[in-house]
This record gives sequence, C-alpha cells and structure tokens, in this order.
Amino acid sequence: MDIKSKHKVDSAFSMSSMTDIVFLLLIFFMLTSSFITPSGLPVDLPSAAATSISLQKNSVTVGEGNIFYVNDKEVSLGNLENELSKVISEPGGTVSLHLDKTITAEIFVKVTGIIAKLEQKTNLVAKAE
Repeated sequence: MDIKSKHKVDSAFSMSSMTDIVFLLLIFFMLTSSFITPSGLPVDLPSAAATSISLQKNSVTVGEGNIFYVNDKEVSLGNLENELSKVISEPGGTVSLHLDKTITAEIFVKVTGIIAKLEQKTNLVAKAE
C-alpha cells in the first residue's frame, strides 16, 4: 500500500527576500553618497585645525590653474558674478568656497568680493588635519 503525505515540503529557494534586501541597500548607498560635500572637481583643499560640517546649497570652486566652477559648471572669472547671481535665490544666503591650495590671495580676494557684492556669506571649505 502506497501512503502519500498531504504536506509536501517545497525545497526551492525563494529569491524575493534577497532582491528586497539588495534594493534597500542600493537605496541606502545612493542616498548617503549624495551627502558628500566636496564635489567631484579636482581641488586639493588646504587643511585646517578645526572644521565643521554644513550642507551646501551654492558653491564656488577654484581649481588649480584658476579654473572657476559655480555648482559644478565651469565659468570664467569675468562671468562668475553673472552665473552666481543666477543660482542665488535670496540675499543673506551662504556660498561655500572651495579653493585649491595653490590659489593666490589675489584670486581669493576677487572671488570673496564678488560673493560679498551679491550679499552672500562665505564659508571657506578645508579638510581636517
């Protein structure tokens, strides 16, 4: 007499929970990578004894060889004020200034003067020692 069980155990491995975990990890790393403050621009920041972390909305980057960027868009020094005024929404805001350590004081003064003319505060970005 052949007796068969009514409760059959399925030996197949379900991948649905594994894909859920991979999807959640993907979302986590995508969100956390967007909080990295330095942009992908090639700037060798000087070091400072104390630094603080702040979220940046607008940034001006001056790379080696006096290459200017406003929020990752390359601009010339003569066009810096026009491009920066386009991205500024209101007076009294803050602009993060990323300067390569090879930049002269003359360029620093010109850029901070343009930012001050647009009634913005300047945060000078440095890396911690």
